[in-house]
Amino acid sequence: MEKRRDFIKKVAITTGGLALGSRTFGFTAKSYNRIIGANDRIHVAIIGLNGRGGSMCTTFAKSTNCLVNTVCDVDSRTIPITQKKVAAASKGDAPKGEGDVRKVMADKDIDAIYIATPDHWHAPMAIMGCQAGKHVYVEKPLSHNPHEGEMAVAAARKYKRVVQMGAQRRSSPLAIEAVKALHDGVIGRVYFAKAWYTNNRKANYYKPSAVPAWLDYELWQGPAPRKPYMDGLIHYNWHWKWHYGTGEALNNGTHEVDLARWGLGVDLPTRVSSVGGRYQFQDEWETPDTQIVTMDYPGRVSLMWENRSSNGMKIEGADRGVIFYGDNGSMNTDGEDYTIYDQGGKLVKTIKKGGPVEAIEGRNTASPSLGMDAQHVANFLESIRENKAPNCDVELGYKSVVAMQLGNISWRVGRDLHLDPANAHIINDPEAQKLWSRTYEPGWAPKV
Repeated sequence: MEKRRDFIKKVAITTGGLALGSRTFGFTAKSYNRIIGANDRIHVAIIGLNGRGGSMCTTFAKSTNCLVNTVCDVDSRTIPITQKKVAAASKGDAPKGEGDVRKVMADKDIDAIYIATPDHWHAPMAIMGCQAGKHVYVEKPLSHNPHEGEMAVAAARKYKRVVQMGAQRRSSPLAIEAVKALHDGVIGRVYFAKAWYTNNRKANYYKPSAVPAWLDYELWQGPAPRKPYMDGLIHYNWHWKWHYGTGEALNNGTHEVDLARWGLGVDLPTRVSSVGGRYQFQDEWETPDTQIVTMDYPGRVSLMWENRSSNGMKIEGADRGVIFYGDNGSMNTDGEDYTIYDQGGKLVKTIKKGGPVEAIEGRNTASPSLGMDAQHVANFLESIRENKAPNCDVELGYKSVVAMQLGNISWRVGRDLHLDPANAHIINDPEAQKLWSRTYEPGWAPKV
């Protein structure tokens, strides 16, 4: 397994020599950093208020010694709604409302930012935050493409910021317990994990339209090269366009693959392949609705992720999950629960939040973050106060995300990718290598 310091060194070499981008306004960590004591309130800005941001704002607002200082979104409609939610949750004053993230970065009173924007903004905004002296909680996926992920790791280390990715299971006591049991040999040598996600998403179509008065579309696009506004794209269906999104593989697969990689105890893959397509509908999706990604790791270990976005038939009775296979049994994880079987498939025990129970019928199909958000936020805030790595440090997040990004690259070029196990860089495939990074709108390229 690659040592952490070696990985960081390799990332630094990859991104070395870069300077601040023209649109980061010359922020420095030194000029904006302040010492945070154990009893000080950490001032947080919530950026991206539709979907996850609209939910997580109250999680932060309810957290001990945390003040939601600012809420920010390019959709002006969401700001007053979120201000009221935060005030009610904190039983205090409403936070400031802001439409331009660059003004958030310039605010010296903000210690940390929470990012719940579209994928194409994740890493560039995280890098901006580190450069401005802010600690960063960024929702999955860490980045839109592998190169951005490398830069996010480099920025966190260069500016000495706490950067946490939203893989909430990393802070679940029961998930931590399950992974420890795997590492302690409860099912012997763990050599394979199968992860999956199913849903019943419908067809999507987009049409040219005037930009709504409530939307700053220029800033919504940010680092992405400019395209005309399309009705139906915002606020969710950008996920299925490569220009902004990363498909179901990173939208939902990140959760399961991160847990699977953690349980397997592996870092970066040596080979990745993917098959599938947009099979259910003939519409304007570019990403697959049916996809299988397989990843081989050093030490005779493999991981497979299966996705059916538009066919809700469950697997093992659940719409998402991870099963680990070892030479002495298997473990099925289900939300925060886990079940152990012997080598013949006979139930050994089921561990639930309340403790061991008998075998149960059916599976819990709730979101993997349900009930874990507060724990993950608490860990982020604690890590800032104690100047330590969070449970899903940026480097851990990168290693899980890059494996799935390589799966998407494999699918797009139509062949296996062979990789350098030291850094997951693609070997001898110039066409695939072009997808390792992206082009940016002039003046918006992130730099470390």
